Order: sequence, then structure tokens, then C-alpha cells
Amino acid sequence: MAFKALVLAALVLNAYAGLAPKPADPLAAVTLSSPDGSAKAAFIPFGATATNLWVKDKHGKFRDVLLGYDDHSLYQTQADGHPYFGPVVGRYANRIRNGTFTIPISKNARGPGKKFQIVENEHNGTDTLHGGAVGYDARPWTTVHKSSNSVTFSLIDPSGDQGFPGTVTTFVTYTLENKSTWKISMFATATALTPIMLSGHHYWNLEAYQESEDLDGHFAQFASSKFIATDGNLIPNGKLTPVAGTPMDFNKAKSIGKAIPETAAGEFCGTGCVGFDNAWVYDNNKGKKPIFSVWSVNSGIKLDVTTDQLALQIYSCNGIDNPDLPIPRKADQGGPSKRYINHSCVVIEQESYIDAINNPEFGVNQIHGPLNPYKWEATYAFSVLK
Repeated sequence: MAFKALVLAALVLNAYAGLAPKPADPLAAVTLSSPDGSAKAAFIPFGATATNLWVKDKHGKFRDVLLGYDDHSLYQTQADGHPYFGPVVGRYANRIRNGTFTIPISKNARGPGKKFQIVENEHNGTDTLHGGAVGYDARPWTTVHKSSNSVTFSLIDPSGDQGFPGTVTTFVTYTLENKSTWKISMFATATALTPIMLSGHHYWNLEAYQESEDLDGHFAQFASSKFIATDGNLIPNGKLTPVAGTPMDFNKAKSIGKAIPETAAGEFCGTGCVGFDNAWVYDNNKGKKPIFSVWSVNSGIKLDVTTDQLALQIYSCNGIDNPDLPIPRKADQGGPSKRYINHSCVVIEQESYIDAINNPEFGVNQIHGPLNPYKWEATYAFSVLK
């Protein structure tokens, strides 16, 4: 029923887009609490951003496990340099080779279909990252529904913005459920054929920086036998590489932090990079059971993710410590006198195959239109290690 309601709402909003209400203060916090009081969260309409998420540690005390800004104005003033703290990224998450694609899709946009040029905003203008110079993360969304434990934001992305065809109307619903469970649902419709791939770009530290400033105590495990091979700029080449015998193998639980130095020789996260900034393909994901787990042995907080997405991107905060743009930590995380530093957090993006619109060999359809809406689901369930 919820899905049908979103479909109907999307159609209505498309039909009456010109009458849509103006967004309220894009930086005003919307706070939620789970019905049983096990989790609390805060969001802002700017970027449909999750700014805080409090869950209980092994001592029964709340910790804010999401990175972000206490000063919400920094989400706007540092929009050109901030690391996408907590928003929805789109219209197309991750990277697009040369900022180009064709419809129908073709290898590296060399086919006979109509070619589109998207604003290039990374690597000196050689690719598009997270939807262009002004992606969904940097736009004010409209709050269309709010209750004590749920909020829905919407965004109308007009045809031609950043170079994409078709007007896209997107809804994201954040819901806090019992037993420290955070559910995210995204739904989008388009007036013309266009690529859509969304994701939540959340930075995690399950210790809230109370025990350490590294990821040695953070462990991860997920079933994936292959990762998407990329060049030095993290652009896919269309090949899937086995994880066996590489630092990319998380089929058995291991420390994220202790695995980071092992990536140096292979430059898995790009030229000269140490750490992770890579996409893995899930093995046999049915979207019914948790498929990704990460936990801290120090705080005792564990996160299990269930999703309908085919892949995930993991980024180990390799470049978050920018001397030209230092980012103050939240007060709950030891700030503001201390700043966020490299390899002290991890981003986990549930999404599809990256740049599949330039790699038909992946066999994934990411072109959506009036008869093919887009949807994305993920559930983040928190517990305490036993």
C-alpha cells in the first residue's frame, strides 16, 4: 500500500508541479524518535540529509553514529567542498565516464543513440560525480509528510538540469521503527527516458569517536565474490574482478582499519590512494535478509543492512581531512575543537552497478521513464554485540 501511495503521489505532484509548495527553511531540523524510544534521528530538507542518528551502545547509552555538522549552515557554505555528509545523491550516484552517455546505452557513449553531456565536476572535468555540480545533495527538498517517527521529502528535478533529460520527481521516506531500526525508501518517476541511480551517502563511526580515531575496531562482513574494476580515476572499465586473494575480500569478518594498509600496493581506491573507495557486487541478493554487517568491538554497536540493491560502495574516508577545508567534529563526537581525519570513518552506499550506463556488459537497466519508475529500499537494523 505504501508503494502504491507513493506512485499516486508522484503522479499528482508531476501533474501539479507548478503548484507545489515552496520549501520551508532547508536547514531546519526535523527530529524523529522510534516508537519504543530505541533510536533518535534528525534530518534537514537541504539534500534530504540525515544529520544525526542516535542508537544505544553496549552500556545502554546513546551515541550519534553519523558524521555531519552541528552548524547546519556549513551544509550550504561548504557545499562545493564538503564530502556529501548524509544526503541523497543523484540523479545518478557515483561516477559517469566523461560525463556522457547515450540512450539507448552504449559502451562509453560511442553508440548510435542520442548522446547527452552532463556537467563534469571531478578530476579536472573528466567525469561526473553524484549527479553534477549541483546534485540532489545540494538542493532544498520539500517536506511533504511528517509524523513522530517518519518524514518524507520530495524534489522536482527539471529536464535539462545538469544536462539530464526528463523531469524527475523523487520521494525519500525516512522511518524509525522499533528495535533501533531505520528504514529508507526512495521512489522516482521521470517524464522521459533518463538514467536514475540514487543512494544514501552516510558517513559512519559506530564509536562516535569515543574510543579511537581509526577504524581498527570496526569490522565488516558481506557476501561478495567480485568487485567492479576501475581505472586510476575510479571509472569502471566494464570488468568484474574476483576478491579472492586481495584486500577486497570481506566474505569473512575482518577489521576495516587493519585492512587499509594492505590496499596501498594495489591502489584499489585510485592512483596514489590508500584505502577503500570501491564498488562490490552482492552475491545472490534477494532483498529479504541482512546482506551487509559492520560493527565496533569497542562500542558494541552492530549494524545489519537489508536492501534491494545489487551492489554497494565503501569509502574509508581517505580524503576527508582537507587542510584547506578542515571539518569540525560534532560536539557529541569530541568536537568542535577536533576535526574529522582520514581513515576514521566509513561510507556505505547501497546502489546498483556504477556507471552501468556506459557499460552494457553489466547487463543492468538503469534507464527509467514514465512506464518504468525507480525504487530503492534499505533497512538499517542496529543491535548490541553479545
